[in-house]
Amino acid sequence: MPVSDRELTQMFERVLTLSKVDKTQSVAVLKSDYSNPRIVRAAMDAAQRLGANVYGVELPAFNHPRAMGMDMTAYCGDTPLTGNLAAQRALEAADMIVDTMMLLHSPEQEQILKTGTRILLAVEPPEVLARIMPTEEDKIRVNAAAERLKRAHSIAVTSKAGSDFRATLGQYPTVTEYGFADEPGRWDHWPSGFLFSWPDEGSAEGTLVLDVGDILLPFKTYVREKVTLEIEEGFIRRIHGGFEAEYLRDYMAYFKDPEVYGISHIGWGLQPRAQWTAMGLHDKNDGMCMDARAFYGNFLFSTGPNTEVGGSRKTPCHMDIPLRGCDILLDGEPVVLAGDVVAPEASRA
Repeated sequence: MPVSDRELTQMFERVLTLSKVDKTQSVAVLKSDYSNPRIVRAAMDAAQRLGANVYGVELPAFNHPRAMGMDMTAYCGDTPLTGNLAAQRALEAADMIVDTMMLLHSPEQEQILKTGTRILLAVEPPEVLARIMPTEEDKIRVNAAAERLKRAHSIAVTSKAGSDFRATLGQYPTVTEYGFADEPGRWDHWPSGFLFSWPDEGSAEGTLVLDVGDILLPFKTYVREKVTLEIEEGFIRRIHGGFEAEYLRDYMAYFKDPEVYGISHIGWGLQPRAQWTAMGLHDKNDGMCMDARAFYGNFLFSTGPNTEVGGSRKTPCHMDIPLRGCDILLDGEPVVLAGDVVAPEASRA
């Protein structure tokens, strides 16, 4: 159902309050030609209602010659902020940035965060923002799971479809997304509700099977036939199946970069208000489809870059692939069984 401008502003006011925006804070709203003007306006109005000093930073749209499609995650690394040091300094001067154009996976975002500035990404349709309004309870659940993931030395994922994947952990940090940016230097995404880390370099091994109903992002398509990925020493080495396997092989080969096949972040969804079915009710250009990334009990794995946590893989091709019905074990102890969160208890909805 449509969300009114008044309701959207009230929603932003609640989320900015969770993000500790008040009259002592400065808030920059980052936008470009493709930003949703309703979201930009609501973010600015809400920050002003909270007494913050608000200003806008508008950048011209940027399209890399090798980018395909309109999805904001389909080409990573270069953004409208790339090379614009003056605009970057203006953003670094804020206590918090509401990002309506997407800086994710860019070196500029990491540089901004290191200054202590917080960033909240908000690019989904207002109706999705309304359904998955973040709460303090979301933070508690995600942080409870994060404490377990931080202690883990290994992860194993299996499924009835045939997945049998394993990796060691500890080289890279655990990252949480619960929908608001309430700490200095924190990046978050409204809506969200999941967590992840990265395998130790070269440790990911085994098979991941994409079953019917699983999701391929940024294609924003449901898998209609099984696709099997064979993983060795941290990289996808072979992709088997029918048409969808061929499509995936050709898409990844287009970038002519062996690093696109690297296994990137891995984790699981904890957001009960996110629905794996929601993608089918939206046009492909509506947003990033955060429902797919965050729905409760998924196993979310990705491919490509890992520079945001100090890794060396800087590649433009990034895919997020949420699987349903998996068992996820940390150090041999289950946290998800058959797509249902079972531990820690405080992470369950």
